[in-house]
Amino acid sequence: MNRNYAATLLMSACVLSFSATAVMAQQSNDTNSMHGMHMDAGKAPAGSATAKLGDLDISGGYVRAMLPGQPVGGGYITIHNGGKSDDKLTSVTSPQAGKVELHQMKMEGEIMKMREMKEGIAIPAGATVTLSPSGMHMMFKQVKTPFKQGGTVPVMLMFENAGMVDISLPVVAPNAN
Repeated sequence: MNRNYAATLLMSACVLSFSATAVMAQQSNDTNSMHGMHMDAGKAPAGSATAKLGDLDISGGYVRAMLPGQPVGGGYITIHNGGKSDDKLTSVTSPQAGKVELHQMKMEGEIMKMREMKEGIAIPAGATVTLSPSGMHMMFKQVKTPFKQGGTVPVMLMFENAGMVDISLPVVAPNAN
């Protein structure tokens, strides 16, 4: 067996071991959600926004304050579908941004990649889906006035089946969960 092949085989085994450990750790933390659907964002900041729309419970909503010169802002929320039918977050609008996109960040090797989720975000029946700083999130673009800590950002969440709901997201420190 040549050295390069052996080194590659050993590295692959380490990556698989690390991946399996990470999956088991995440599963042990996901006791109240559907496997693979909950992305842990830590605790939502105090005073985070909540709403109820049909079978959907919306909680933990907030945006981060924007740093000077920052062209975009991030928003986060948790949605629990307590119903028997799947739903989908299809879009988000805000009068404080020219455009709000649904995005997903994920690691591909050692590179963090972000992509717009143009088809929306599925909210399966019985599942909890969290939009968090390290995963799916709302990306506020063409922001009219930078979000300032202590303020609020009104948004309208549009769902495929449940309809729409207005919610006011508090603006928290730029480094908050």
